[in-house]
Amino acid sequence: MAAISPQHTFEGDLSVQPMVISNGNMLSCVEPDYKAFIPGNSLRRMSRILKMGLTTALRCLQDSGIETPGAIVTGTGKGSLQDTEKFIKEIRDYKETALNPTPFIQSTYNAVNGLIALQQKCTQYNNTFVHRGFSFENALLDSMLLLHEGTANVLAGAFEEITAEHFYIKSRIGQWKSEHISNDTLYKHFSPGTISGEGAAFFILGPSPTTNTYAELAGLKMLYKPSPEKLAASLQTFISHEEIDMVLTGRNADTNYDQYYQVVDQQLSGIPQLPFKHLCGEYDTAGAFALWLGAQLLKTQQLPAQWFPMLQQPPAKLRNILIYNNFFGEQHVFMLLKGI
Repeated sequence: MAAISPQHTFEGDLSVQPMVISNGNMLSCVEPDYKAFIPGNSLRRMSRILKMGLTTALRCLQDSGIETPGAIVTGTGKGSLQDTEKFIKEIRDYKETALNPTPFIQSTYNAVNGLIALQQKCTQYNNTFVHRGFSFENALLDSMLLLHEGTANVLAGAFEEITAEHFYIKSRIGQWKSEHISNDTLYKHFSPGTISGEGAAFFILGPSPTTNTYAELAGLKMLYKPSPEKLAASLQTFISHEEIDMVLTGRNADTNYDQYYQVVDQQLSGIPQLPFKHLCGEYDTAGAFALWLGAQLLKTQQLPAQWFPMLQQPPAKLRNILIYNNFFGEQHVFMLLKGI
């Protein structure tokens, strides 16, 4: 697996990586040197999200030792915002004449999937899900069905970007905090709104564990606008069957939707909880970052203290991690990870 995020997640030991601190309520990715993965003549023609998505996927395949996956399945909430904005602006500027087709072609949601398939000569199943806060989780579900049907290995992932214009548009409807804060102090500012983010994460999913396996995805559940009672009942289905050592929550200091995390607090009192949105920000497919982070923690059995200063007493051993996230109170997701 691999991830490009607002933190130093692409390479290196997480335990020694400092937390990247950003002001202005908009977290941007720490991007690697793309030339190690993409030829220079291709780089010049690619938008930022295409570089991020393709490089993360190639690094994931490199990490797994698999050259050509049996299927490529991704999720994205917005796709390439940069290319979409550029194409729309050109429609206005050129009055719908003499338009450059490249931004339109690269703005389609499946552009990243197509690039990965071309690069790795993968002519198998290829699909992109665009379902807002369920985008990545639907990609995971589709991948699990493919594995059940006999596909050997599935490359599953998610990618998202934020632009200054999109940040401004969403700020007009109150999605971001009105005061400027740094991400390391996010949980000291419980108020309406949160901070925005972006990122790309890819995983190789297989039917059975190998020497390169990080963790087992043992459970996945999606809920749309559940009541607190429905949320609590769904949570009980996970904790009644497994001993949960830690919960990764998508708590983002937004008081508009914090009541859902209070349900989790009540149901899981006594179990260590770690928020992750101060590391990656809020975006449609932030669940992919949480899955990457959870798998990393299970594999290394190390919690980067500089990333999680709020954790007083880390568990002696991590065996089962439950991930709970919701996207602005509408799409709610549970994922259960087990150590191998």
